[in-house]
Amino acid sequence: MSTNYCYIYSLLFFIPFTLVSAAEKQTSNSTSDADKLAIFVFGDSTVDPGNNNYIQTPFRSNFPPYGENFVNQIPTGRFSNGRLVTDFAASYAGVKENLPPYLDSRLSMDELMTGVSFASAGSGFDPLTAKLDGTISMPKQMENFKEYKTKVEAVIGTERTEALIEKAVYVISAGTNDFVVNYYGASGIRRYSYSIPGYSQFLVQQIQQFIQDLQDVGARKIVIVGVPPFGCLPGAITLYSHHNILDHNRECITEMSSVAQDFNHMVMQKAKEMQGIQSKIYHVDIYKTLMDIIRDPEKYGFTEVDSGCCGTGLIEVSYLCNAKSRLCSNVSEFVFFDSVHPTERTYFLLFKAIIPTIDLILQSD
Repeated sequence: MSTNYCYIYSLLFFIPFTLVSAAEKQTSNSTSDADKLAIFVFGDSTVDPGNNNYIQTPFRSNFPPYGENFVNQIPTGRFSNGRLVTDFAASYAGVKENLPPYLDSRLSMDELMTGVSFASAGSGFDPLTAKLDGTISMPKQMENFKEYKTKVEAVIGTERTEALIEKAVYVISAGTNDFVVNYYGASGIRRYSYSIPGYSQFLVQQIQQFIQDLQDVGARKIVIVGVPPFGCLPGAITLYSHHNILDHNRECITEMSSVAQDFNHMVMQKAKEMQGIQSKIYHVDIYKTLMDIIRDPEKYGFTEVDSGCCGTGLIEVSYLCNAKSRLCSNVSEFVFFDSVHPTERTYFLLFKAIIPTIDLILQSD
Protein backbone atom coordinates (compact mmCIF):
# COMPACT_ATOMS: atom_id res chain seq x y z
CA MET A 1 0.00 0.00 0.00
CA SER A 2 1.49 3.32 -1.02
CA THR A 3 1.92 6.47 1.03
CA ASN A 4 -0.79 7.95 -1.19
CA TYR A 5 -3.15 5.63 0.66
CA CYS A 6 -1.78 6.70 4.04
CA TYR A 7 -3.50 10.06 3.91
CA ILE A 8 -6.88 8.32 4.26
CA TYR A 9 -5.92 6.75 7.59
CA SER A 10 -6.21 8.35 11.02
CA LEU A 11 -5.53 7.42 14.66
CA LEU A 12 -7.18 4.51 16.39
CA PHE A 13 -9.28 3.66 19.39
CA PHE A 14 -10.84 0.40 20.38
CA ILE A 15 -14.13 -0.80 21.79
CA PRO A 16 -13.72 -3.08 24.83
CA PHE A 17 -15.41 -6.39 25.24
CA THR A 18 -18.65 -6.70 27.17
CA LEU A 19 -18.58 -8.58 30.47
CA VAL A 20 -18.91 -12.34 30.28
CA SER A 21 -22.15 -13.64 31.76
CA ALA A 22 -22.22 -16.02 34.69
CA ALA A 23 -23.87 -18.70 32.55
CA GLU A 24 -21.10 -18.39 29.99
CA LYS A 25 -18.51 -18.83 32.74
CA GLN A 26 -20.16 -22.04 33.91
CA THR A 27 -20.19 -23.46 30.37
CA SER A 28 -16.54 -22.61 29.82
CA ASN A 29 -15.40 -24.11 33.12
CA SER A 30 -17.10 -27.42 32.30
CA THR A 31 -15.14 -27.75 29.09
CA SER A 32 -11.75 -29.42 28.81
CA ASP A 33 -9.88 -26.31 27.75
CA ALA A 34 -6.56 -28.14 27.46
CA ASP A 35 -8.04 -30.08 24.54
CA LYS A 36 -9.01 -26.95 22.62
CA LEU A 37 -6.86 -25.79 19.73
CA ALA A 38 -6.75 -22.03 19.35
CA ILE A 39 -5.27 -19.91 16.56
CA PHE A 40 -4.00 -16.41 17.26
CA VAL A 41 -3.04 -14.12 14.40
CA PHE A 42 -1.02 -10.89 14.23
CA GLY A 43 -0.13 -8.67 11.30
CA ASP A 44 -1.61 -6.57 8.52
CA SER A 45 -4.48 -6.64 5.99
CA THR A 46 -3.56 -10.11 4.76
CA VAL A 47 -4.86 -11.50 8.07
CA ASP A 48 -7.15 -8.75 9.43
CA PRO A 49 -10.77 -9.99 9.45
CA GLY A 50 -12.13 -6.63 10.59
CA ASN A 51 -10.28 -5.13 13.55
CA ASN A 52 -10.05 -1.82 11.69
CA ASN A 53 -13.85 -1.59 11.91
CA TYR A 54 -13.39 -0.76 15.59
CA ILE A 55 -10.73 1.94 15.42
CA GLN A 56 -10.90 5.53 14.17
CA THR A 57 -9.51 5.04 10.71
CA PRO A 58 -11.13 5.38 7.29
CA PHE A 59 -8.87 2.57 6.08
CA ARG A 60 -11.58 -0.06 6.17
CA SER A 61 -13.30 -2.55 3.93
CA ASN A 62 -16.54 -3.24 5.79
CA PHE A 63 -18.65 -2.12 2.83
CA PRO A 64 -19.44 -3.45 -0.66
CA PRO A 65 -18.00 -4.68 -2.92
CA TYR A 66 -15.66 -6.19 -0.31
CA GLY A 67 -17.11 -9.45 0.98
CA GLU A 68 -19.32 -10.04 -2.06
CA ASN A 69 -18.41 -13.74 -1.96
CA PHE A 70 -18.29 -14.06 1.83
CA VAL A 71 -21.07 -15.80 3.78
CA ASN A 72 -24.34 -13.96 3.08
CA GLN A 73 -22.32 -11.41 1.08
CA ILE A 74 -21.31 -9.68 4.31
CA PRO A 75 -18.46 -7.12 4.05
CA THR A 76 -16.71 -8.01 7.30
CA GLY A 77 -13.63 -5.82 7.00
CA ARG A 78 -11.56 -8.44 5.16
CA PHE A 79 -9.73 -6.81 2.28
CA SER A 80 -10.94 -9.29 -0.32
CA ASN A 81 -14.14 -10.54 -1.91
CA GLY A 82 -14.22 -13.45 0.53
CA ARG A 83 -12.17 -15.45 3.00
CA LEU A 84 -8.50 -15.13 3.94
CA VAL A 85 -5.81 -17.81 4.19
CA THR A 86 -6.21 -17.86 7.97
CA ASP A 87 -9.94 -18.57 7.58
CA PHE A 88 -9.23 -21.54 5.33
CA ALA A 89 -6.52 -22.76 7.73
CA ALA A 90 -8.77 -22.51 10.79
CA SER A 91 -11.48 -24.46 8.98
CA TYR A 92 -9.01 -27.09 7.76
CA ALA A 93 -7.67 -27.55 11.30
CA GLY A 94 -11.23 -28.07 12.58
CA VAL A 95 -11.07 -25.00 14.82
CA LYS A 96 -13.82 -22.83 13.29
CA GLU A 97 -15.00 -21.76 9.85
CA ASN A 98 -13.68 -18.22 10.03
CA LEU A 99 -11.33 -16.43 12.40
CA PRO A 100 -12.97 -13.34 13.98
CA PRO A 101 -11.40 -9.99 14.92
CA TYR A 102 -10.44 -9.57 18.57
CA LEU A 103 -11.98 -6.11 18.82
CA ASP A 104 -15.49 -7.39 18.09
CA SER A 105 -17.16 -6.97 21.48
CA ARG A 106 -19.90 -9.44 20.56
CA LEU A 107 -17.60 -12.47 20.64
CA SER A 108 -18.56 -15.26 23.01
CA MET A 109 -16.06 -16.83 25.38
CA ASP A 110 -16.06 -19.96 23.22
CA GLU A 111 -15.10 -17.83 20.21
CA LEU A 112 -12.32 -16.20 22.21
CA MET A 113 -10.99 -19.51 23.45
CA THR A 114 -10.70 -21.01 19.95
CA GLY A 115 -8.74 -18.07 18.61
CA VAL A 116 -8.97 -14.58 17.18
CA SER A 117 -7.01 -12.24 14.96
CA PHE A 118 -5.34 -9.16 16.42
CA ALA A 119 -4.14 -7.98 13.00
CA SER A 120 -4.74 -4.51 11.65
CA ALA A 121 -4.74 -3.63 7.95
CA GLY A 122 -2.01 -1.10 7.24
CA SER A 123 0.26 -2.21 10.08
CA GLY A 124 3.82 -3.51 9.89
CA PHE A 125 6.81 -4.63 11.94
CA ASP A 126 8.13 -1.07 12.00
CA PRO A 127 6.08 0.86 14.62
CA LEU A 128 6.30 3.92 12.36
CA THR A 129 4.33 2.12 9.64
CA ALA A 130 1.23 1.80 11.82
CA LYS A 131 1.68 5.40 12.95
CA LEU A 132 1.71 6.60 9.34
CA ASP A 133 -1.34 4.49 8.55
CA GLY A 134 -3.25 5.26 11.75
CA THR A 135 -3.65 1.57 12.51
CA ILE A 136 -2.74 -0.90 15.26
CA SER A 137 1.01 -1.42 15.67
CA MET A 138 2.51 -4.82 16.35
CA PRO A 139 3.48 -3.84 19.93
CA LYS A 140 -0.15 -2.77 20.51
CA GLN A 141 -1.35 -6.07 19.03
CA MET A 142 0.86 -7.81 21.58
CA GLU A 143 -0.68 -5.68 24.35
CA ASN A 144 -4.12 -6.73 23.14
CA PHE A 145 -3.09 -10.36 23.29
CA LYS A 146 -1.93 -9.96 26.88
CA GLU A 147 -5.27 -8.29 27.65
CA TYR A 148 -6.99 -11.25 25.98
CA LYS A 149 -5.07 -13.63 28.23
CA THR A 150 -6.21 -11.74 31.33
CA LYS A 151 -9.85 -11.86 30.19
CA VAL A 152 -9.74 -15.62 29.66
CA GLU A 153 -7.93 -16.22 32.95
CA ALA A 154 -10.76 -14.45 34.76
CA VAL A 155 -13.18 -17.04 33.37
CA ILE A 156 -11.34 -20.37 33.29
CA GLY A 157 -8.43 -19.75 35.65
CA THR A 158 -4.67 -19.43 35.22
CA GLU A 159 -3.81 -23.12 34.81
CA ARG A 160 -6.34 -23.77 32.03
CA THR A 161 -5.43 -20.55 30.28
CA GLU A 162 -1.75 -21.45 30.29
CA ALA A 163 -2.61 -24.86 28.79
CA LEU A 164 -4.67 -23.18 26.06
CA ILE A 165 -1.89 -20.67 25.33
CA GLU A 166 0.76 -23.39 25.18
CA LYS A 167 -1.17 -25.60 22.76
CA ALA A 168 -2.23 -22.74 20.46
CA VAL A 169 -0.79 -21.85 17.06
CA TYR A 170 0.45 -18.28 16.50
CA VAL A 171 0.58 -16.76 13.03
CA ILE A 172 2.47 -13.57 12.13
CA SER A 173 1.95 -12.00 8.69
CA ALA A 174 3.28 -8.51 7.99
CA GLY A 175 6.14 -6.62 6.34
CA THR A 176 4.74 -5.52 2.99
CA ASN A 177 3.55 -2.15 4.28
CA ASP A 178 6.94 -1.48 5.84
CA PHE A 179 8.53 -1.51 2.41
CA VAL A 180 5.76 -0.41 0.04
CA VAL A 181 4.34 2.34 2.26
CA ASN A 182 7.06 3.33 4.66
CA TYR A 183 10.28 2.91 2.68
CA TYR A 184 9.31 3.34 -0.98
CA GLY A 185 6.37 5.68 -0.29
CA ALA A 186 6.24 9.38 -1.10
CA SER A 187 7.38 10.48 2.37
CA GLY A 188 10.23 7.97 2.30
CA ILE A 189 11.00 8.65 5.94
CA ARG A 190 13.02 5.50 6.47
CA ARG A 191 15.02 6.06 3.28
CA TYR A 192 16.78 8.95 5.03
CA SER A 193 17.97 6.66 7.82
CA TYR A 194 18.47 3.25 6.25
CA SER A 195 19.72 1.48 3.19
CA ILE A 196 17.53 -1.42 2.06
CA PRO A 197 19.80 -4.00 3.78
CA GLY A 198 19.88 -1.84 6.90
CA TYR A 199 16.12 -1.42 7.00
CA SER A 200 15.59 -5.14 6.40
CA GLN A 201 17.86 -5.87 9.36
CA PHE A 202 15.94 -3.36 11.49
CA LEU A 203 12.68 -5.15 10.64
CA VAL A 204 14.21 -8.54 11.46
CA GLN A 205 15.13 -7.16 14.89
CA GLN A 206 11.51 -6.11 15.40
CA ILE A 207 10.37 -9.61 14.39
CA GLN A 208 12.85 -11.17 16.79
CA GLN A 209 11.48 -9.08 19.65
CA PHE A 210 7.88 -9.94 18.75
CA ILE A 211 8.64 -13.67 18.67
CA GLN A 212 10.48 -13.37 21.98
CA ASP A 213 7.45 -11.63 23.50
CA LEU A 214 5.23 -14.48 22.29
CA GLN A 215 7.57 -17.06 23.77
CA ASP A 216 7.61 -15.17 27.07
CA VAL A 217 3.82 -15.43 27.40
CA GLY A 218 3.87 -19.16 26.63
CA ALA A 219 3.67 -19.55 22.84
CA ARG A 220 5.18 -22.80 21.62
CA LYS A 221 4.09 -23.02 17.95
CA ILE A 222 4.85 -19.87 15.99
CA VAL A 223 4.37 -19.37 12.25
CA ILE A 224 6.04 -16.46 10.47
CA VAL A 225 4.65 -15.84 6.97
CA GLY A 226 6.99 -14.45 4.34
CA VAL A 227 6.16 -11.34 2.33
CA PRO A 228 4.83 -11.67 -1.24
CA PRO A 229 6.56 -10.33 -4.37
CA PHE A 230 5.29 -6.84 -3.55
CA GLY A 231 6.77 -5.45 -6.74
CA CYS A 232 3.92 -7.28 -8.49
CA LEU A 233 1.06 -5.63 -6.59
CA PRO A 234 -1.04 -3.66 -9.10
CA GLY A 235 -0.91 -0.57 -6.89
CA ALA A 236 2.87 -0.78 -6.59
CA ILE A 237 3.22 -1.12 -10.37
CA THR A 238 1.01 1.95 -10.84
CA LEU A 239 2.86 4.12 -8.33
CA TYR A 240 6.46 3.02 -8.67
CA SER A 241 6.87 1.78 -12.23
CA HIS A 242 8.43 4.01 -14.88
CA HIS A 243 5.72 2.95 -17.31
CA ASN A 244 2.70 5.11 -18.07
CA ILE A 245 -0.24 4.31 -15.77
CA LEU A 246 -2.33 3.24 -18.78
CA ASP A 247 0.44 1.18 -20.34
CA HIS A 248 -0.90 -2.27 -21.16
CA ASN A 249 2.55 -3.77 -20.61
CA ARG A 250 2.43 -3.58 -16.81
CA GLU A 251 5.24 -5.76 -15.51
CA CYS A 252 6.36 -6.49 -11.97
CA ILE A 253 9.00 -4.18 -10.54
CA THR A 254 11.84 -6.67 -10.31
CA GLU A 255 13.96 -4.63 -7.92
CA MET A 256 11.20 -4.45 -5.31
CA SER A 257 10.39 -8.14 -5.54
CA SER A 258 14.08 -8.97 -5.17
CA VAL A 259 14.07 -7.00 -1.93
CA ALA A 260 11.15 -9.14 -0.79
CA GLN A 261 13.09 -12.32 -1.57
CA ASP A 262 16.15 -11.14 0.33
CA PHE A 263 14.04 -10.10 3.30
CA ASN A 264 12.30 -13.48 3.38
CA HIS A 265 15.68 -15.21 3.48
CA MET A 266 16.79 -13.04 6.41
CA VAL A 267 13.60 -13.79 8.34
CA MET A 268 13.90 -17.50 7.64
CA GLN A 269 17.46 -17.51 9.00
CA LYS A 270 16.38 -15.65 12.12
CA ALA A 271 13.54 -18.13 12.66
CA LYS A 272 16.06 -20.99 12.55
CA GLU A 273 18.28 -19.22 15.07
CA MET A 274 15.39 -18.73 17.47
CA GLN A 275 14.30 -22.37 17.46
CA GLY A 276 14.36 -23.69 20.99
CA ILE A 277 13.63 -26.82 22.95
CA GLN A 278 10.29 -25.47 24.14
CA SER A 279 9.15 -23.69 20.98
CA LYS A 280 8.99 -24.39 17.27
CA ILE A 281 9.09 -21.65 14.67
CA TYR A 282 7.86 -22.29 11.15
CA HIS A 283 8.60 -20.04 8.18
CA VAL A 284 5.93 -20.15 5.47
CA ASP A 285 6.86 -19.07 1.96
CA ILE A 286 4.02 -17.53 -0.06
CA TYR A 287 6.37 -15.68 -2.39
CA LYS A 288 7.01 -18.63 -4.68
CA THR A 289 3.35 -19.63 -5.04
CA LEU A 290 2.14 -16.12 -5.82
CA MET A 291 5.00 -15.54 -8.24
CA ASP A 292 4.20 -18.82 -10.01
CA ILE A 293 0.58 -17.68 -10.38
CA ILE A 294 1.64 -14.30 -11.76
CA ARG A 295 4.14 -15.77 -14.21
CA ASP A 296 1.85 -18.52 -15.48
CA PRO A 297 -1.73 -17.36 -14.76
CA GLU A 298 -3.37 -19.62 -17.37
CA LYS A 299 -2.09 -22.66 -15.51
CA TYR A 300 -4.23 -21.58 -12.55
CA GLY A 301 -7.20 -20.33 -14.56
CA PHE A 302 -6.47 -16.61 -14.24
CA THR A 303 -6.50 -14.04 -17.03
CA GLU A 304 -5.70 -10.82 -15.11
CA VAL A 305 -2.60 -10.49 -12.96
CA ASP A 306 -1.57 -6.81 -13.11
CA SER A 307 -4.84 -5.10 -12.17
CA GLY A 308 -7.57 -5.70 -9.60
CA CYS A 309 -11.22 -6.58 -10.13
CA CYS A 310 -12.48 -3.37 -8.50
CA GLY A 311 -12.65 -0.14 -10.49
CA THR A 312 -9.74 0.34 -12.88
CA GLY A 313 -7.83 -2.11 -10.70
CA LEU A 314 -4.79 0.16 -10.92
CA ILE A 315 -5.05 2.22 -7.74
CA GLU A 316 -8.33 1.49 -5.93
CA VAL A 317 -8.16 0.20 -2.35
CA SER A 318 -10.29 0.76 0.78
CA TYR A 319 -12.80 3.59 0.20
CA LEU A 320 -11.58 4.06 -3.37
CA CYS A 321 -13.08 0.60 -3.98
CA ASN A 322 -16.72 1.07 -3.05
CA ALA A 323 -20.30 0.23 -3.96
CA LYS A 324 -20.18 2.62 -6.91
CA SER A 325 -17.01 1.11 -8.35
CA ARG A 326 -17.17 -0.89 -11.55
CA LEU A 327 -16.52 -4.58 -10.92
CA CYS A 328 -15.06 -7.18 -13.25
CA SER A 329 -17.56 -9.63 -14.72
CA ASN A 330 -15.75 -12.71 -13.38
CA VAL A 331 -13.76 -12.24 -10.17
CA SER A 332 -12.39 -15.80 -10.34
CA GLU A 333 -10.27 -14.75 -13.32
CA PHE A 334 -8.46 -12.08 -11.28
CA VAL A 335 -5.47 -12.66 -9.02
CA PHE A 336 -6.20 -9.41 -7.15
CA PHE A 337 -9.52 -8.01 -5.94
CA ASP A 338 -8.41 -4.42 -5.43
CA SER A 339 -5.05 -2.91 -6.37
CA VAL A 340 -3.28 -4.56 -3.42
CA HIS A 341 -5.17 -7.53 -2.03
CA PRO A 342 -5.72 -10.99 -3.55
CA THR A 343 -9.10 -12.45 -4.39
CA GLU A 344 -10.55 -15.26 -2.29
CA ARG A 345 -9.56 -17.73 -5.01
CA THR A 346 -5.93 -16.59 -4.85
CA TYR A 347 -5.98 -16.85 -1.06
CA PHE A 348 -7.34 -20.39 -1.38
CA LEU A 349 -4.47 -21.36 -3.71
CA LEU A 350 -1.98 -19.91 -1.23
CA PHE A 351 -3.67 -21.93 1.51
CA LYS A 352 -3.45 -25.15 -0.52
CA ALA A 353 0.27 -24.57 -1.03
CA ILE A 354 0.93 -24.42 2.72
CA ILE A 355 -1.18 -27.44 3.73
CA PRO A 356 1.96 -29.59 4.25
CA THR A 357 3.22 -27.07 6.79
CA ILE A 358 -0.20 -26.93 8.48
CA ASP A 359 -0.19 -30.73 8.73
CA LEU A 360 3.30 -30.64 10.24
CA ILE A 361 2.19 -28.13 12.87
CA LEU A 362 -0.96 -30.09 13.75
CA GLN A 363 1.02 -33.30 14.13
CA SER A 364 3.63 -31.74 16.41
CA ASP A 365 3.44 -32.19 20.16
